[in-house]
Amino acid sequence: MAIQTQERRAAEEPQTPADPPTAPDEAVLAVERKRARRRQSSKNWSLFLLFAGPNILLILAFIYYPLISNMYYSTLDWRLGSPRATSVGLDNYIRFFTSPSGVEVWRVTGIFTAGAVIGSMVLGLLIALVLNKKLPGRTIARTAVFSPYVLSGVGIALVWNFIFDPARGALSHILGFFGIASPEWYLNEDWALLMVIIVYVWANLGYCAVVFLAGLQSIPQDLIEAATIDRAGPIRRFFSITLPLLTPTVFFLLVTNIIFSMTRAFDILRTMTPTGHGTNTIIFEIYLQSFGAYQRAGYSAAIAVVLFFTLFVITAVQLRFVERKVHYQ
Repeated sequence: MAIQTQERRAAEEPQTPADPPTAPDEAVLAVERKRARRRQSSKNWSLFLLFAGPNILLILAFIYYPLISNMYYSTLDWRLGSPRATSVGLDNYIRFFTSPSGVEVWRVTGIFTAGAVIGSMVLGLLIALVLNKKLPGRTIARTAVFSPYVLSGVGIALVWNFIFDPARGALSHILGFFGIASPEWYLNEDWALLMVIIVYVWANLGYCAVVFLAGLQSIPQDLIEAATIDRAGPIRRFFSITLPLLTPTVFFLLVTNIIFSMTRAFDILRTMTPTGHGTNTIIFEIYLQSFGAYQRAGYSAAIAVVLFFTLFVITAVQLRFVERKVHYQ
């Protein structure tokens, strides 16, 4: 009986809760978090190097290393193939900026770039406006307009050589039909420069037209329809709505066309005017000085460095000032 009474009393007595488990120390948690972040960062860097490492190595090997090497060669008086070279410092740069031939190169480059860029963009925009309309056969027309851009520059130049031939060319026969004598395209420096500008514009026309066409198709038609309802004519609609909304496309084409005209016109220039008679733009002058009759590799390297920084400055100025005029919305 006494035993049962004691058990009953023990059961009725309140149970004291057990001590709660001690929380981990904050310092230990901080160390663990740092280790987890370090492991995650190491994993991210490993994946980055795995996927981007080969590309970075190729860029360093084929872009930056040649660029730095070319800067070094530009300080040398070195003829191509010669085992010896003499350091001349900045003499090659001074000669290029002060010699009459250097001034002529800048003049020709400016005229060619202005004519090529303005001609390609203006004609490309006009063609894009036509191709943007619902006309029969516009798909075939778009293909025909763009196809010259993907053709070889050498092939384009060879075909146009037959067209511009003063004696047997197609253009001379057309001009002769109207009683006009064909100009000496290859002998006169001014006509030769105009000739290569025409060919380059024709080859680059499709690129500008297709890019402008993409920009035109991204313009909301509600704005055009609203302006039409308000009795705005085609010219006013173009300058008040279409052209402002095309400014991102215009800006993109302006940057790319300037770079292309100064760097990618070599094949046409070399094929149509092998000696650079009146067509020695800066990219063609690099070739003539290095691989032509002069074979001045050091001087040619200096011109190449000047071209690099010229394009860098032009692009930076366009991004800094011209982009302010762009309407992205």
